[in-house]
Amino acid sequence: MAVFILDTDTLSLYQRNHPAVLAAVSARVADVLALVTVTIEEQIGGWSKVARAARTPQQIEHAAQLLSAIAPTWGRFTLFPMTVAALGRFDQLSRAKLNVKGNDLRIAALALDHAATVVTRNRRDFGRVSGLLIEDWSV
Repeated sequence: MAVFILDTDTLSLYQRNHPAVLAAVSARVADVLALVTVTIEEQIGGWSKVARAARTPQQIEHAAQLLSAIAPTWGRFTLFPMTVAALGRFDQLSRAKLNVKGNDLRIAALALDHAATVVTRNRRDFGRVSGLLIEDWSV
């Protein structure tokens, strides 16, 4: 049984019914498919920005529909919370100056702690993390 962590971009593709991502998720019934709390935080932040900018009833309705569409998909996956151990690994990765954004390093740290493969289209950044396994399910 393999463990896969979907990054925020891949989760968004899943939520938008991307055919290749949907097929890959469906094909991995014996594996652990997971999200990390960082990804949920990023999606809530994006939704919150839309909701705060909403002024008209139609915009408010759109924001509400957006949240009602994305939130249920989170329950489809195992959720790995940030841990003290992962934060320690994140600090090590940050000190290595890999030129990778903080949230991507947090996802990588959790993936390394869980011996998981990160599912991402962002091979450039995640590929800078030594020992991290990555796959792209969008192709």
